[in-house]
Amino acid sequence: MTDKPSSQDRLVAAGFSAGWAIVPRLPERFTAWAFRVAADRLWKRRGGSVLRLEANLARVKGTSKDDPAVRALSREGMRSYFRYFHEVFRLPSMPTDEIVSRMHVTGDQPIYDNLAKGRGVILALPHMGNWDQAGAWFTATGHPFTTVAERLKPESLFHRYTAFREGLGMEVLPLTGGDGHTFGTLSQRLRAGGTVALPAERDLTAKGIEVQFFGAATRMPAGPALLAVHTGAALIPAIPCFRGADWGLQFHEEITVPAEGTRKEKVAAVAQDLATVFEKGIAEHPEDWHMLQRLWLEDLEPRG
Repeated sequence: MTDKPSSQDRLVAAGFSAGWAIVPRLPERFTAWAFRVAADRLWKRRGGSVLRLEANLARVKGTSKDDPAVRALSREGMRSYFRYFHEVFRLPSMPTDEIVSRMHVTGDQPIYDNLAKGRGVILALPHMGNWDQAGAWFTATGHPFTTVAERLKPESLFHRYTAFREGLGMEVLPLTGGDGHTFGTLSQRLRAGGTVALPAERDLTAKGIEVQFFGAATRMPAGPALLAVHTGAALIPAIPCFRGADWGLQFHEEITVPAEGTRKEKVAAVAQDLATVFEKGIAEHPEDWHMLQRLWLEDLEPRG
């Protein structure tokens, strides 16, 4: 039995439905301005999400959350976050040639080389820039892939978001509440020489792998590292960001699985290497890292 959605959940779902219906019909310059104004207003209110973003950015910058530079960076961060949603609402109606031509990509050749050999590829990325647009670019260039989505509330919003991503050419599996075979399905796709793309810096299951991240311990999802060890697929980190009015996407070198050690040790080593790459990408584009939740273990509220 699912929990009955709250009035706030229903309001959020209605807002998303209205966004997909209305935003594409209005002038882009106007809607972009409106989303930026909304971001600034939320930033000025200094609510919990903004304060959490500032605390997270302070760790990235190695300074105090009271540092004026962090406050200025959080404003850019909120604008980046709201830009993501603005673009999400416009993506379904955006011409394919625009999606492709405005994406600036580096380091993607190893992906195609592996796929040409029949070897599966795992793309692991942090919540940065517009990851949905990056996915739309990948499918638009002839590379369908499978991903996993967080189970949003209410259920109607989860299904709407899933339909949005499927409309861009992605195969979407639920992180929880599905048939219980998500990992097995991902493994099958990879062994068949397919591509899997996974957000990979925030553990939503409390069963992630502990890693050092910007000098403190956190847990990251086990999926990317476990799939690489389990299937032999190539694990390639991807860093999406905004690049002016366009988008950037940087693929890093494959993270290799250690030849020695137990399965658990191999997975832990791969996860730490992935975290290190993410550190570099986030440090280069901190304003585009959309982490408005608690992440580090010492920041998490104790479980009852």
